Amino acid sequence: KLSINAFDYNCHLDLIKLLRQEGELVKLRRARQKMSELFPLTEEIWLDWLKDEIKMASESSEREKVYELFERAVKDYICPEIWLEYAQYSIGGIGQEGGIEKVRSIFERALTAVGLHVTKGTALWEAYREFENAILETAQPAPGSVPSPEQQQMLCSQLEKIDTLFRRQLGIPLLDMEASFAEYEEWSEDPIPETTIKNYKKALQQLEKCKPYEEALLGAETPKLAEYQAYIDFEMKGGDPARIQLIYERALAENCLVPDLWARYNQYLDRQLKVKELVLSAHDRAVRNCPWTVGLWIRYLLAMERHRVDHGVISEMFEKALNAGFIQATDYVEIWQAYLDYLRRRVDFTQDSSKELEELRSAFARAVEYLKQEVEERFSESGDPSCTIMQNWARVEARLCNNMQKARELWDHIMTKGNAKYANMWLEYYNLERAHGDTQHCRKALHRAVQCTSDYPEHVCEVLLTLERIEGTLEDWDAAVQKTENRLARVNEQRAKAAEKEAALAKQEEEKAEQRKQARAEKKASKKAKKARIGEKRKADEDDEGEWGQEEEEQPSKRHKGDGDSVLVEDMEVETGLFGRSGPEKADHPANPKEKASTSRKDMPKVLHDSSKDSVTVFVSNLSYTMADPEVKLKELFESCGEVAEIRPVFSNKGTFRGYCYVEFKEEKSALQALGLDRKVVEGRPMFVSPCVDKNKNPDFKVFRYSTTLEKHKLFISGLPFSCTKEELEDVCKAHGNVKDIRLVTNRAGKPKGLAYVEYENEAQASQAVLKMDGLTMKDHVIKVAISNPPLRKLPDKGEAGRASQFAVPRPVYGARGKGRTQLSMMPRALQRQSNPGAKAENGMVQNSPATSSKPPEEPKKMSNADFAKMLLKK
Repeated sequence: KLSINAFDYNCHLDLIKLLRQEGELVKLRRARQKMSELFPLTEEIWLDWLKDEIKMASESSEREKVYELFERAVKDYICPEIWLEYAQYSIGGIGQEGGIEKVRSIFERALTAVGLHVTKGTALWEAYREFENAILETAQPAPGSVPSPEQQQMLCSQLEKIDTLFRRQLGIPLLDMEASFAEYEEWSEDPIPETTIKNYKKALQQLEKCKPYEEALLGAETPKLAEYQAYIDFEMKGGDPARIQLIYERALAENCLVPDLWARYNQYLDRQLKVKELVLSAHDRAVRNCPWTVGLWIRYLLAMERHRVDHGVISEMFEKALNAGFIQATDYVEIWQAYLDYLRRRVDFTQDSSKELEELRSAFARAVEYLKQEVEERFSESGDPSCTIMQNWARVEARLCNNMQKARELWDHIMTKGNAKYANMWLEYYNLERAHGDTQHCRKALHRAVQCTSDYPEHVCEVLLTLERIEGTLEDWDAAVQKTENRLARVNEQRAKAAEKEAALAKQEEEKAEQRKQARAEKKASKKAKKARIGEKRKADEDDEGEWGQEEEEQPSKRHKGDGDSVLVEDMEVETGLFGRSGPEKADHPANPKEKASTSRKDMPKVLHDSSKDSVTVFVSNLSYTMADPEVKLKELFESCGEVAEIRPVFSNKGTFRGYCYVEFKEEKSALQALGLDRKVVEGRPMFVSPCVDKNKNPDFKVFRYSTTLEKHKLFISGLPFSCTKEELEDVCKAHGNVKDIRLVTNRAGKPKGLAYVEYENEAQASQAVLKMDGLTMKDHVIKVAISNPPLRKLPDKGEAGRASQFAVPRPVYGARGKGRTQLSMMPRALQRQSNPGAKAENGMVQNSPATSSKPPEEPKKMSNADFAKMLLKK
């Protein structure tokens, strides 16, 4: 894999892990070396590498290689653990010449780098003091002997070193400062100086100010960007450069793939500290961590020029930038412009010719060719449609080199690349010619502009007339007037034709809208007429029933509009075939052929669902309401899972299929296998298959198969074109990591919603994909990409009205990303009151309390049959 793609970060990790397990030390060292050349290594990788090398280092020459490795490690990130390991390892070499001074040098560098670390700095200070105490023990004279003057001087010097370390540490805000102060009091034989106490109290006050930010970091989840930014802002107010640098380094150690954080850090170093080694090191680490960000490369080139880095090094860095793999064509234009600006600043234009000038011209030519050959082939666009690089080249030739001939050649190329129709491009050339050319070429340019410009021809016509009014002869004036009049006449004629065409299109749209409006009105009127006929028939049926109250009154069904059909969804009636209630056996005669067709369905004996067979039964929903012979169709589908015992589709009282059914198998394993058909498209709709579980008995039962919590390795993508396929999205996503799964979100009818979930192998790949893909354009749609973190799903309250769906899969009330923007409920208030399960009394009457009341509802008064009769007779 690495031979194909050397920049596969995770593949490097896998290779190192395997070689370490196998004990292939030579190959392991080579693999780590290659990875460190391409990427900054994390603290864990460096510590593993260093520990392995320390085990193998026995001779002094090998120790020097370990020292070199430590020096590389401390440059990638500021890590207290690596510095502590470095200092402790160096103690093992104090027997060599200058060993003690080398240890002290490493400790001092470590304190400079991480000694201010509030939570981890104390360990480094204590390790330094322990080392100096060990030196003090070795300098003590033998018991009973009198120390020589040299020994006495050495003892005093060593005691002074330890005392100085205590005083330096107590002046810095660190955790457990009180313990360090108590240790200093116990160690010191003399009273603690007043200055030390004053610095200690000041550091304690500073620590109290830092504690809220440290606690926020401890309690926050990765990536902690907001917490680190607040901490950085706090330190910026204090203005201590060392503390500001350290908090930036701490933030970058945990967020090394955030380009904006690197940019802010580098900007601070460029403008405030301005230390060459520090600035260039930070810029180098920034482009190694985020090589796809062109802005970091441009800042690096500027910093190198600012600090007088050798020209060859800057050119080499520019070549690295070209190979970094930017994600937009415009990025290559920007990096070329930055490099050309640098080369232009090197040229001494007082000389007619120089090596730097030839290099600049060669670079301009190479840039134009590179954008044409490399960038256009890769992105199908140049990234520089207005030819800004060629314009700058023309300006350099005209203004700085006095070479108008070359400038005119360049502008000819610019105009032939589709820019001749724009007035601003002609005026840009005219102004250059006006400043550095002659009137003849100005006149020629404006005549061509009048002929070619299509966006603002009036403007270039006016500029031409102004030129001839000031400098032209009568013949020139007449020619200009005639040319502009002819051109404007043609333009006005074209605009008139375009206006007529637009008006005709608008009229057609109005006619179509009127036709649609009329069709809707006719459809609405036919629905009203049909409803009136149904009402009259129901009234006649009620008159035939005899006395009231002998049979249950049929309640109206709830209708759902979807996919062009008006069908019954979530019917509130409780049917015999579902839950065992005995319904009335009406002898209605259908009034139309459609009702006749469904009569056979109405007269069919309905079978109760046996809850003891839940284990061998699945609940199937979201089927098409127009499905013909659901039993036959579904039996063909589910026979592949095992022998089907029975299929029980559910029909409404009018005999229409309600889109769901029970499928009972002979064996339980067949039911489990049938769950694999969930989301299978049947007649253009995704079929939902779920276990048959009574949710009244199991209220906590959930079968939603996708996670509803934060998943750092999974992306949520919105704004996709509806025509986007899974394969097309995978082609875009796999460029940023190994894609494990892609799920395109659809509605209940199987239509795409422009949303998708993309699962990567790990968090690092997902984070990198977010940075590179967010804001990307796919088929003229700008997509948005974020880490998957769906909002909490709320399930609707379960009441008597929800019995018909108790075996269905729980569905979220809101969409995949939460509520709509308005947060408004679209359900009528009357229905909201009726759906309140807490307000339903035992006798079936609903007692609605005011919405603003906070008191619990009172127990409704029970009513007898006589009370019902009196109430209805009064009405």
